[in-house]
Amino acid sequence: MTITKDDIITLPNPRLRQRSRKVGIISREIKQIAEDMIAATLNWDASRNHEVGVALAAVQIDRPYRIIVIRNNYEDKEDNSFLTFINPEITKLEGKTVADYEGCLSVPNIYGKVKRYEKVRIKALNLEGKPFRVTADGFLARVFQHEIDHTNGIVFIDHIKDDPEAFYNLTEEGKLIALNYDDIKNNYLLWE
Repeated sequence: MTITKDDIITLPNPRLRQRSRKVGIISREIKQIAEDMIAATLNWDASRNHEVGVALAAVQIDRPYRIIVIRNNYEDKEDNSFLTFINPEITKLEGKTVADYEGCLSVPNIYGKVKRYEKVRIKALNLEGKPFRVTADGFLARVFQHEIDHTNGIVFIDHIKDDPEAFYNLTEEGKLIALNYDDIKNNYLLWE
């Protein structure tokens, strides 16, 4: 069975709010989940003109495991290679917090200006079960924080739900425009 963008669950699905389970054994099933995550991201990516599918957490395809995949070169939509992180953890947050735009495949058509740390240190396992560490800054640090939030049942809008000026929409031309906060609160079932 091929996994597609249609298998990505979106808010208000309550399963996005559940903490994901730690992976004990990296079985064939776990490896298949990682492949399915990449397939869903690429299928979503192919359906968008002005967006790139950068990363996904397993919970977003309704698999509650602590697994994330991140595109190796998110500046090149033609590069379809990803790195898989099993049981990723942030071991250190560094620098100041910076507000920047974020979108999410599980929160369709909404972007938000979210504060995140500039630099993070991550530890995880690869698909062979070998531990490794990564230090990331800038946009990649933001991606790690966003995806690891997913494994903890947190969606990016949770960070900005009380900020009426933080919500945006992407136009057909690829421009971000501010959304009316009251419309969002009244018309979207975004928060718990």
